[in-house]
Amino acid sequence: MQTSFSLAQLADPNIAEAERILRACVHCGFCTATCPTYVLLGDELDSPRGRIMLIKDMLEHDRAASEEVVKHIDRCLSCLACMTTCPSGVHYMHLVDHARVHIERTYRRPLLDGALRAALARLLPNAKMLRWALTAGAWARPLAPLVAALGLKRVAAMLQLAPAKLPARAAEGPGVYRPEGRRAGLVAILDGCTNPVLGPSINRAAIRLLNRHRVEVVIAAGEGCCGALAHHMGKDDAALHQVRNNVDAWTREIEGEGLDAILVTASGCGTTLKDYGFMLRDDPRYAAKAARISALAKDVSEYLASLNLEVTTATGLRVAYHCPCSLQHGQGVRSEPKTLLANAGFRVSDVPEGHLCCGSAGTYNMLQPDIARALAARKVVNIERVKPDLIVTSNLGCMLQIGQATAIPIVHLVELIDWATGGPKPMALQHAGVEFRG
Repeated sequence: MQTSFSLAQLADPNIAEAERILRACVHCGFCTATCPTYVLLGDELDSPRGRIMLIKDMLEHDRAASEEVVKHIDRCLSCLACMTTCPSGVHYMHLVDHARVHIERTYRRPLLDGALRAALARLLPNAKMLRWALTAGAWARPLAPLVAALGLKRVAAMLQLAPAKLPARAAEGPGVYRPEGRRAGLVAILDGCTNPVLGPSINRAAIRLLNRHRVEVVIAAGEGCCGALAHHMGKDDAALHQVRNNVDAWTREIEGEGLDAILVTASGCGTTLKDYGFMLRDDPRYAAKAARISALAKDVSEYLASLNLEVTTATGLRVAYHCPCSLQHGQGVRSEPKTLLANAGFRVSDVPEGHLCCGSAGTYNMLQPDIARALAARKVVNIERVKPDLIVTSNLGCMLQIGQATAIPIVHLVELIDWATGGPKPMALQHAGVEFRG
């Protein structure tokens, strides 16, 4: 693809990177077949190819984002299926991330839209504020249909996602979790922001499982939100502040006893951690440290695949494994989770159209509720076709999104592997009455 940036524009390293990405695109259109919004809407501007042209025009002319550009970029899930499909290696993720920063800086959103985004960027990364907001949301949830009827679809979507009852507060916090017997490994695990509030059982299961296999686990003091939520809304200053905070927290651990890996149980966060080196590439104080963090970052399934897990009971249950977009497209991790499940005695079924997003995508299911619901419905139809006993995935957002659209119990991968290797049965399976078959 030809570009026409001026030399002055190319002096900006972000524009220079955007030009490199744009010039790699040959406009072949292979990406359209795997883009969820194009599959649903059939609009060229809601495909990666169309969005690339919109971004190119906006950046080349150094103009403020228009309403049309914002509409189509906002509709992008950042599922990154286009990157898996692209034969030319176009790094769409970095291009659309830059476009979102440009939009945030140059476009004046309608008052309600701007206020909602600001509230999400402030609430979600703060566990205390999030717990308060979700408690209030649970009380207001019955009003969601009325709120939607008043035209406030996004607020209604937020209320519908609020759980009727929050899990008990996570007992785990910053500190060291020592293994049973002689230590064979030392890892940090990201606690993050939403997982401790909405899914504390996930990291609890990961710590149990790792400790049982002689791996010491650290939750670093001071770590917090990975930065993904603000980053994907174009709020770059807030995102990079959160990134630097985590780099500092894990660097202290690395310079102490060292770390074999930094594990992530929320695949959306994992994609961002693995990109820290790029995000801080031009920061002389943080570039090297951030690159080191990215090199250590692993999805929990990648690390578990390197261990000799001791399976105590083969369950014989049929599981549908939903591979999150952030894992299969963002990190290129596809086989490890299914191999772990198969080795633990589960009968693993591939989900038809498994490359298509479920519609969660961070804050997407709150900001684009109509498209998100359509994608969730499509995902559930495909899952139910394989008639599983349960659904397994590797991302809390996917669990919440799919779980509200089906009665089939859904659990995190690490909870299921924990159960199969001597841990307790996941709560979702206790409530559903799912038992071992083997």
